[in-house]
Amino acid sequence: MHKHFTIAGWLIIILLALEQVACQQTADPATDTKPVEGVETITYKDPLRPTDERVDDLLGRMSVEEKIGQMTLVEKNSINKEDITDLAIGGLLSGGGGYPSNNSPEGWLEMVTGFQEYALQSRLGIPLLYGVDAVHGHNNVVEAVIFPHNIGLGATRNPELVEQIGRSTAASVAATGVTWNFAPTVTVPQDIRWGRTYEGYSENTELVTELGAAYLRGLQGDDLAATDTVLATAKHYLGDGGTAFGSSTQEIIKPYLLDQGDTKVDEETLRMIHLPPYEAAVAAGARSIMASFSSWNGTKVHADQFLLTDLLKDELGFAGFIVSDWGAIDQIDPDYYQAVVSAINAGVDMNMVPYDYRLFVETLEEAVKNGDVSQERINDAVRRILTVKFELGLFENPYSDERQLVKVGSEENRDLAQEAVSQSLVLLKNEGEVLPIGEESTVIFVGGQAADDIGIQSGGWTIEWQGKDGDITPGTTILAAIEATVPENTAVYFDSTGSLDRIQSAGGGKLEPDVCIGVVGERPYAEGVGDSADLALPANDLKTLENMEANCETLAVILLSGRPVIISDLIEGWDGLVAAWLPGTEGQGVVDVLFGHQPFRGKLPYTWPRSIDQLPFDFEHMGTGDESPLFPFGFGLE
Repeated sequence: MHKHFTIAGWLIIILLALEQVACQQTADPATDTKPVEGVETITYKDPLRPTDERVDDLLGRMSVEEKIGQMTLVEKNSINKEDITDLAIGGLLSGGGGYPSNNSPEGWLEMVTGFQEYALQSRLGIPLLYGVDAVHGHNNVVEAVIFPHNIGLGATRNPELVEQIGRSTAASVAATGVTWNFAPTVTVPQDIRWGRTYEGYSENTELVTELGAAYLRGLQGDDLAATDTVLATAKHYLGDGGTAFGSSTQEIIKPYLLDQGDTKVDEETLRMIHLPPYEAAVAAGARSIMASFSSWNGTKVHADQFLLTDLLKDELGFAGFIVSDWGAIDQIDPDYYQAVVSAINAGVDMNMVPYDYRLFVETLEEAVKNGDVSQERINDAVRRILTVKFELGLFENPYSDERQLVKVGSEENRDLAQEAVSQSLVLLKNEGEVLPIGEESTVIFVGGQAADDIGIQSGGWTIEWQGKDGDITPGTTILAAIEATVPENTAVYFDSTGSLDRIQSAGGGKLEPDVCIGVVGERPYAEGVGDSADLALPANDLKTLENMEANCETLAVILLSGRPVIISDLIEGWDGLVAAWLPGTEGQGVVDVLFGHQPFRGKLPYTWPRSIDQLPFDFEHMGTGDESPLFPFGFGLE
């Protein structure tokens, strides 16, 4: 009897095991997370299956509502966290200044991880993409290294350096849990009055093409699924740098002049000037491209099927997905339903809808139900998005390893940024060989607010969307770098207004500097807020320079700006002039060159106008004499 009970017991155990196996084979995908030995796994969860098979399997399990959820990209401050799960939201982003309450690398990782947990609780467990504008380092994050803006990298003409910066930035971004970078900007600005000029490497298509592809390769590396790479985004497609002055109708803080305007050129010009960087980006492995706010001959790019589908996807063979810019679909048509239909049918795959994402979801669902957007178009968009998520390895590794946080703000990154700054400086004037400054200069006077201001030094897209003055993140100001570099027997004096009066009153005698260094420049701005009709220096800086010219025998000016500015009436009063662009947090890189520890190597990435009336330049018929630019493209003393 004892033997009989044992056999029965084993039979029961075997039957229960078989029942469990049967349940696992028919289990809901949301709860079936681990392959069981000897049991066929769900295809989309099997990392050994080819990506296209995994995508087909997952797509076949999705409802229309879940597909539309994947096409939705929401600004993190607008999202109801439960909706990430319930609506199967495809992505979240931080806009400029969209940081967590604890703006630190640790705070970012905690925030993104929390959002990802909600995504993995959805029925199918599809992970989120999380995107940021890390356009010059992980620039929303306090403590991260801020690299020079692209205009400075354009002055280096060094694709190997740019690729290194992309690699460094990717590692920092990925460490905080972020998987998607809205960079590089591969615009080719044709009018420097545009507030996004500094986001472009150059006015020259060939240079933009070379450096943009290099940066993209740096971000994505050899393997998108690696722990230190991120999804790159070439932007803003197509022609955003060619908009006509006065063609914009947008207004945020103040009226825009060029940004989001109309590029009024023929197809041949569009292809010749603005398309090559995207051809190179696609060839370099671009999997995400952002459409431009701007229009082409009156048609919004977001609604232009020729540009988005016929040219980009069909002709260039772009197999990734197209993402819209911030609420840009809304600008297509005052009828929101028609705007959504036009954008999706034109080729937009994922809609960056920063606020009312439920309205977008409901509107697109209605459009599909009405037959105004086909199931085929929805499936194509979602297939592209899911393919990239699989390529990123998000289904296997949706979270970042907190041990990688040491990469954010590391000394290695700061050294790289310092080197980039040094290579970006362009020497425009050097009468009497005032530069580099030698050890015989034992009294140095530094003037200008910008000399001791990380915010001005870094420009827009730094911690906040528009950036701001002040001590906004750790770094080395130009003044601090000067004080750390000069010999012990050299005295350094500083006044933000460029006046010697306060210093002389405190010292009890007349101060006679061997050399004066004036650090002046544009105040931080971003996008159309920075559109300028005059490209003039701030009034306070003009007064600073006036004070310094009155008290200095030898004056070298360090100009911090996101583009060439009008200085023709000022430059005669200066012995030296250095275009330092927007160098970021590592001001030591500026000083290394000023004091001869590094050579001047930078060359102008943009033509420098003599007067505002010369803009926009007719590059093919550049004038001579007074009609010539102040400095030509490629100029730079050594």
